[in-house]
Order: sequence, then C-alpha cells, then structure tokens
Amino acid sequence: QVQLVESGGGEVQAGGSLRLSCEASGRDFSEMGWFRQAPGKERDFVASTDWSGGPTTYADSVKGRFTVSRDNAKWTVYLQMNDLKPEDTGLYLCSAKQRGYAYRFWGQGTQVTVSS
Repeated sequence: QVQLVESGGGEVQAGGSLRLSCEASGRDFSEMGWFRQAPGKERDFVASTDWSGGPTTYADSVKGRFTVSRDNAKWTVYLQMNDLKPEDTGLYLCSAKQRGYAYRFWGQGTQVTVSS
C-alpha cells in the first residue's frame, strides 16, 4: 500500500523558515514532487526531485527561496522553505510518480501559514 506522509508545517511570520518532510513507502517511485493549494485556488506545482539524481525543478515563485532534497535511504523528501511570504500560505502536498506516468499518489498534506 502506497503511503506518503508529510510533516513539518506550521505558522510563521513573513521572512521565517520551515522544513517539510515527506516519507514515502509501498512502492518504488521515479520522482517526488511538492504542490500547494490555497483556499479557493487550484493546486500549484512547487518543486520536484528525481530519485536517481536527476535535476530538481522549481516553480518561478519559489526559486532562490525553497530547496528540495532527498534521503534515498529513508525514502524521504524535504522542502526547505526560507524567506516565506504570505502568498506561500496553503496546504502543502507531497506527491509521487513512476516513470512514464503522471503524479497519482498523494499525501494528506501539511498546512503552512505565513502571517504578515
């Protein structure tokens, strides 16, 4: 059974930092991604990383502030978020995909709230 478990969300003031974690189990994946969804808005891509050491990818809105990393031995992906802004507020979801497929495995999400 596939499980993606996020942790690390919380409430911070603008300019603060948070580190999210996502532990994956149940299947081998080729790529892990982070997405976020604000109330009343669509789910947006944030960042992704390839398990085999391929390139990481970031949304333009988080480049230079967020860093995605992984621990292959633990099947865990991290999202270090620095210089947080109120517009970063949302439910952050971890997702996984297998090569050749779209993202189709999702965690429950962890809430990030940034106050001004």
